Amino acid sequence: MKKILLPLAAIVLLLLMVAGMAGYFSDKIEPGLAEPQATSTEQAVAVVRRSAPSTESVPASIEAKEATMISSRLLARITSIKVRAGDYVEEGQLLLELEQSDLNARAEQAREQVRVVEARLREAQQNLKRAQELHQRGLIAVADRDAARADATALAAELSSARRALEEAEASVAFSEIRSPIAGRVVDRFAEPGDTASPGSKLLSLYNPFSLWVEARVREQLALSLQMGQTLTVEVPALEKRLTARIEEIVPAADPGSRSFLIKAVLPGEKDLLPGMYARLLVPAGERERLLVPADRVVEVGQLDVVWVAEGGAPVRRFVRLGRSAEDGMVEVVSGLSEGDLVLPVP
Repeated sequence: MKKILLPLAAIVLLLLMVAGMAGYFSDKIEPGLAEPQATSTEQAVAVVRRSAPSTESVPASIEAKEATMISSRLLARITSIKVRAGDYVEEGQLLLELEQSDLNARAEQAREQVRVVEARLREAQQNLKRAQELHQRGLIAVADRDAARADATALAAELSSARRALEEAEASVAFSEIRSPIAGRVVDRFAEPGDTASPGSKLLSLYNPFSLWVEARVREQLALSLQMGQTLTVEVPALEKRLTARIEEIVPAADPGSRSFLIKAVLPGEKDLLPGMYARLLVPAGERERLLVPADRVVEVGQLDVVWVAEGGAPVRRFVRLGRSAEDGMVEVVSGLSEGDLVLPVP
């Protein structure tokens, strides 16, 4: 008998323990938000309507006002690149070097050609001087003197051409050292040492980090009210910053597809701003009435906002959709409440 009762008692005890852990012996609370117990409206706050300046948020992009693409003027092999993406450079700083052996050989050849022509010109000038003396003494004909003069003139022109060729060869040697045209930051490099640089092919890209502006396409109803030099607020969500930008350019032609105008506003120097970042341009859109309620009367449940309203002597839970925050700890209510509704404290 004991062999049967002991296992049975153990099973019953185990079942009782499981039931206790599951809450069968305690009071149950229905899921959901607790309703306020008091229905007094002494602490209730009425929803108010206020008129305030309105702004429209326009998607924008931060771009570099001063940017340049570095390319080569020669067809040559790249021997070294001195910078990488993200490096800061000064104006005139050496960025990239091209192979110079062929260029130096051409320059030296041009110098030798200049020396040869200079020697021939000196000889021609001496012959012209002797021809003039002999012509004055009547020992040679006029044609001989004129021929000597023509030789000297032709060699003088040939010397000028040789010097121009030397200048071109020396300029080509100088072009093998590519220097920064501006003080700025390297965005990217599109070649590596050993690659062949061809004329016009992009090698590096630079921008001035202290000359950034925000570009936005504003619908024509709002764009026509903007003026040059007007200041606007810019939000940069990634940095959680609000900046002030000054309108510097309004493109005087609308996009036929979107019926919007391109607005460019200069930003202040900020080290964290980078070209291509997303921003929002807040454009004035006149006056607008807003329903406001204290922000501490709103509770966030997941992705929903909830308030309790005194209605018919009893608290009623309402879901609301909020807008922008206002001054004095108030927040805009887009939907869910009406003017005069009494909002109770959060339970």
